[in-house]
Amino acid sequence: MSTFLARLEEVNSPRIGLGCMNLSHGYGNPLPEGDALRALEAAFDMGYRHFDTATLYGATANERLVGKALAGKRERLLLASKGGMVIDPALGKKVIDGRPDTLRRQCEASLARLGTDHLDIYYLHRWDPQVAIEESVGALGRLVEEGKIRGIGLSEVSATTLRRACAEHPIAAVQSEYSLWTRNPEIALIDACREAAIPLVAFSPLGRGFLAGAVVDRADLTDNDMRLQMPRFSADNLPHNLTRLDALRAEAKALGVSTAQLTLAWLGTKGDDIVPIPGSRSVTHMRENLAAEALQLDAACVARLDAMMTHEQIAGDRYTEAQQSEVDTETFAGG
Repeated sequence: MSTFLARLEEVNSPRIGLGCMNLSHGYGNPLPEGDALRALEAAFDMGYRHFDTATLYGATANERLVGKALAGKRERLLLASKGGMVIDPALGKKVIDGRPDTLRRQCEASLARLGTDHLDIYYLHRWDPQVAIEESVGALGRLVEEGKIRGIGLSEVSATTLRRACAEHPIAAVQSEYSLWTRNPEIALIDACREAAIPLVAFSPLGRGFLAGAVVDRADLTDNDMRLQMPRFSADNLPHNLTRLDALRAEAKALGVSTAQLTLAWLGTKGDDIVPIPGSRSVTHMRENLAAEALQLDAACVARLDAMMTHEQIAGDRYTEAQQSEVDTETFAGG
């Protein structure tokens, strides 16, 4: 068993974890701190033990929030953060930097914000193409040797890059977008992960809220919501994609569950080494998502879901051309 999955077992964690990003970043205005703290405390109380954050989120605000909410609980959870992609306050924009000195500095700053002396997983949030992956991973390996991180993670990398990284140092987890409407990891990454017994941590397993029915009109999104810039949520593509939800809603209704629960249960059929980290600002939705772990799907249902939102049936790529240039993941032909 991988060290990552072993840690989940050690802290008695459900396979479903909590992505903390949208409390502070990405989907409109951040929650007021008091509300966000109460949501994180409620998440722990209801059973979440895997919490995922990053230096990027809220320009470090999310790490401070998670550190404050989980103070005194550190030994009872798996704590993950990410570096190598941050909001540079001097430039006021996102910067990808995978140089060894940068990664060390960012990791140590994350530890301070989170109030801990180590992270269970520290991800390279994005591979910096100006720095060999071996160089960045080697630097993270030295942090493992020093006990500052227990395992190295990679985010949004291709199978080829993962194999290069593994030759430099063991990789504990790989994070990639994976959901009913984003099957890119099935092209090559899942196979590469399994070759090296590395779990895949599936971020945005609810399609950035789309598969939970949370986005039905662009007008409902605030001006600073990142989804407004994503092709699948464009004025041209969103109406078509909404029609693809009809079959999912019908399937969920027949089972007496929500579309979010059905989507997470579908991911659960893809292997014990797939670890979803849905995010939510709602305590009710956090509880609903966690309950999906107990939902069992029969083979016929899984087959219907497999065929429901293939790449050919969804309008728009998951990223713009500029966003895609920042990641190393495989894409389907034509996008």
